[in-house]
Amino acid sequence: MVFANRSDAGRQLAALLAAEVPGLKDSPNTIVLGIPRGGVAVAAEIADTLNVPLDVFLARKLGVPGHEELAFGAVAANGTRYLDGQIVRHAGLTQPQIDEITSVALQLLEERANLYRGGREPLQVTGKSAILVDDGIATGASFHAAIHALRELHPAQLIAAVPVAPPSTASRLSAHVDRFVCPHTPSSFVAVGQFYGEFPQLSDAKVIHILNTSRH
Repeated sequence: MVFANRSDAGRQLAALLAAEVPGLKDSPNTIVLGIPRGGVAVAAEIADTLNVPLDVFLARKLGVPGHEELAFGAVAANGTRYLDGQIVRHAGLTQPQIDEITSVALQLLEERANLYRGGREPLQVTGKSAILVDDGIATGASFHAAIHALRELHPAQLIAAVPVAPPSTASRLSAHVDRFVCPHTPSSFVAVGQFYGEFPQLSDAKVIHILNTSRH
């Protein structure tokens, strides 16, 4: 065990962020974006400690038909899309195929966004220092997709903050963000939950409660 629970992980991350990235705390240009579900609980502690706004960030990777684990891009809930041209060409994907897969992903994301935000507008990302948070990363495929989708929104600074990740995953993802803050990168990694004392599955209702009770 390294973290007592997600709240403990969030507080430890917040302390590291405040120490390593000057100017985040109390800044009107800083936002914290949690990846549902577990990442929102970690992100809430960071937002509270830094005294900045909290929101969810919803994105999905776009998988090659028949090989869905291979992502040819990613899309965010607001429709912002990133495409990996090399994989698109290699897979022989047509524009109608790409648009159809994107449409299905967007419909799912829109449903989740409406559920979590309850009609609230998403936080403005462009020109902000955006801190993307999850409760831990294993392979990093979904987090990687979220990074690319978030980049398309043109934040002034993109910071990834996760409590734990394997060294190889941390190294790979750090190349795609301005800062990668991860206090624990164990070589012996089986699952994220092994590094928490308490690691319950979060319900949608709990995520909504966290977002509704955030001081911002």
